[in-house]
Amino acid sequence: MRYVKNIIIAARVMSMVFTPFYLPTVALLALFSFSYLSLLPFMYKTFVIAIVYFFTILLPTLLIHIYRRYQHWNLIELGHRERRMVPYVLSIICYLVCVYIMQSLHIPHFMSSIVVVALIIQIICAIFNAWWKISTHTAAIGGVVGAVFAFSSIFGFNPLPWGCLSIILAGVVGSSRMILRQHSLGEVVMGFCIGVSVGMSILVF
Repeated sequence: MRYVKNIIIAARVMSMVFTPFYLPTVALLALFSFSYLSLLPFMYKTFVIAIVYFFTILLPTLLIHIYRRYQHWNLIELGHRERRMVPYVLSIICYLVCVYIMQSLHIPHFMSSIVVVALIIQIICAIFNAWWKISTHTAAIGGVVGAVFAFSSIFGFNPLPWGCLSIILAGVVGSSRMILRQHSLGEVVMGFCIGVSVGMSILVF
């Protein structure tokens, strides 16, 4: 019984740590670490990551937390399909603002396109949510996998370290969502496939 309880706790921790919002930040970190963009000034890279972190992780997380507290829901209750639309809208708005600011500051397109990938994934998952509860957790990690391999072909770096790590994390995160009974296997796999497809197609083409 204690073993099962520990597994559930671990699954909750994984779901909280690897939220869907980390996709753009992780993809940028990989880009700045494994391509020639590592030669960019440290302060510039920090500035870009700070903008992305604020609008794609900090702000949407804060707004959704406020909304959840206002509704007096816990995290499990917020995960119900019919209650996910407002969080989707809040995060989509934050991502749109992030893209607008990056373009206004003339940040290179291939950097802002990472946020565009995350935005499109959010929109697709929101549309599917009308009748099917797609896993945004695995969609996000799928987007990271797609982005890593797409940028490896564009910038010519070895994708194996980050790619293998992302795929392993996708399995762990997907298993965590099923352990917590938030998603079925089909919803987890579909989310991952959507993320990889959008990440590859948008960044490559």
